[in-house]
Amino acid sequence: MEYFLAASFIALFVYIAIDRPIVLIQFKDGEIVKKKGKIPHGFLNDCAEISKRTPFTGTIKVYRNRFNPAKLVLSKSIDHKVQQRIKNVFPHKSFK
Repeated sequence: MEYFLAASFIALFVYIAIDRPIVLIQFKDGEIVKKKGKIPHGFLNDCAEISKRTPFTGTIKVYRNRFNPAKLVLSKSIDHKVQQRIKNVFPHKSFK
C-alpha cells in the first residue's frame, strides 16, 4: 500500500513539474535552432523576420489554458521591444 501511494505521488509530481508547451521555438543569435509543435506558418515567418532584423537569443513558448485559448511566454533574455513585436504578430485565433 505504501508503494502505491509513493508511486502515485511521484507520478503526480512528474505530471505537474514537466514543462509541456504546445509550441516551442528556440532562437540563438537570430536563427531558429529548434521548433516543436504545430506552429502557424505566418507566425513562424514573422518571428523569423523579426529575429533577422534584430537578432536575439531566447525561447518562445505557447501554453494551452482552460480559460484563455493560448498563453504566450517569452524568455527574459529577449529585449522588451522585440517581445512587444512578437506579441503583436501572435495569432490568438489560431490556437482555439
